[in-house]
Amino acid sequence: MAGESDIAGTGRVVGAEPINAERGRWNAEQQCERLFRVPRSDFRVGKGAGLGFVRIIAGEFKGRRLKTPATDRVRPTADRVREAWFSILQRSIPGARVLDLFAGSGALGLESLSRGATTAEFVEWNRFALSALKANIKTLEVDDRAVVHRHNALRFAERLHPGQYDVAFADPPYAGDQAARLVAVFRLNAFARIFSIEHAAERPIPGDDTRCYGDTAVTFIYAP
Repeated sequence: MAGESDIAGTGRVVGAEPINAERGRWNAEQQCERLFRVPRSDFRVGKGAGLGFVRIIAGEFKGRRLKTPATDRVRPTADRVREAWFSILQRSIPGARVLDLFAGSGALGLESLSRGATTAEFVEWNRFALSALKANIKTLEVDDRAVVHRHNALRFAERLHPGQYDVAFADPPYAGDQAARLVAVFRLNAFARIFSIEHAAERPIPGDDTRCYGDTAVTFIYAP
């Protein structure tokens, strides 16, 4: 994991953003080339793969099953990707205020609560995902620590205040430019100390550290 130094925008120098963004993109591409790659089949979530649930990896709710949305338009993060993701963030989660954008089943935010986060807020628009998310919150009995927002994730992020959360996650659709747009929003307004985004490894985005797991990548961006 890279140190908490911002290689894209720390100095807030006018005119530096395009250069730094390009460096961040180069960094993402190079990181993915160097890092160990697990076979792609280990991380695909397709027909017959998910069986309608994912599991909490560690913490208070370790091993508990979470429902996944009854639609092929929402792609749950594979358990082994989440395990690697949280091993990087393990020191940042206890006591944290967590934001889960494009929350889907809520697996990232609920994993955070299991590992000691104080609160988790979930932002999702898809009605099937919302149904699964609310069911999972009820199953784990964390209603007092969880807030669900039915909202467009990008627009929600644009309205946040600097430092409003400690840790933020996002798992936008792989198709389209929503991951890159979230990075741009965060660079202008760092609404968390650490922001991490899942995206397709073949479509790198500018960030401070990128890890690849098969055809999935996770990019980390740190607040100035």
